[in-house]
Amino acid sequence: MSSPAFSLEATTIHILEEIAVRASIEVTFAALLEQLGPYNETDKDKPMPMKLEAWPGGRWFRDLGDGNGHYWGTVQAIKKPTLLEICGPLFMSNPVITNLQYRLNEAGGVTLISFRHQSFGLILEEYRNAKNGWKYIHEKAKERAEAKRPH
Repeated sequence: MSSPAFSLEATTIHILEEIAVRASIEVTFAALLEQLGPYNETDKDKPMPMKLEAWPGGRWFRDLGDGNGHYWGTVQAIKKPTLLEICGPLFMSNPVITNLQYRLNEAGGVTLISFRHQSFGLILEEYRNAKNGWKYIHEKAKERAEAKRPH
């Protein structure tokens, strides 16, 4: 019996995105934590609140109440307000390891978020559109930060 052949492309996800936010680095980092946490949503008017324990070893999970939920990952590194790194299976139900990294830099009143998502494992086709989900989350974080900036 032969085993199925897997290509590198079929077993990896690699997403890079840069988001320019017209707000301070502190406001942007706080807005990002809020958007990944209690204000998370999968689409407009489709809330999916999460808990993000913003410290090394902190969990990132969906709390369904009464001790129920879904574990997404662990905070690997955090250096407020310049770095957030999370490792885990995230939203994937099959054997996958994922690393998310947010690096923030501020210059001239604009904060640049550099986002990297890398996954490796048995990635199902249904998870290949992850880029769209992250784009939506990042747009909402940007809106949240820019709404909080002083005018």
